[in-house]
Amino acid sequence: MSGDFLGTFENSVNKQRITIPAPFKAKFSSEAGQTVIITAGPNYSIAVFPLDNWNELNAKADSGDEKVKKLIYNLKDFATPEQTLEGPGRVRISDELLEIADITDSVIIKGEGSYISLWNPDKFKKLRQQKLEAHQAEFNSLDYQL
Repeated sequence: MSGDFLGTFENSVNKQRITIPAPFKAKFSSEAGQTVIITAGPNYSIAVFPLDNWNELNAKADSGDEKVKKLIYNLKDFATPEQTLEGPGRVRISDELLEIADITDSVIIKGEGSYISLWNPDKFKKLRQQKLEAHQAEFNSLDYQL
């Protein structure tokens, strides 16, 4: 299984293509090869799944509850056909998904564990600030002690 994708990168968008950062490319399993499925993500982002993780997610639909089945159905509705990463890791994003996520010339590329998300930089920074404020209000230094 591919992953664990962690970290955040900023990159440019060039002719509907973004480049997957090398640290993320290195985490693709041999089963995934360099093949991805791209679909709508949460909070108006774009989700990029290595093929093996996409297949595992689909397998959960067979035994999952109605919410899981509905999620898979919706992801398939917005998914693009399988793509193999080009050259240094470029992947083409459809006009529809770029429009949904409001991504134009710059993109935030974030590891989400089993998939990679793509964000409009301004929307990402706003959501990130909200999460930081909630985190600071809920946790203190004692909570970090293991």
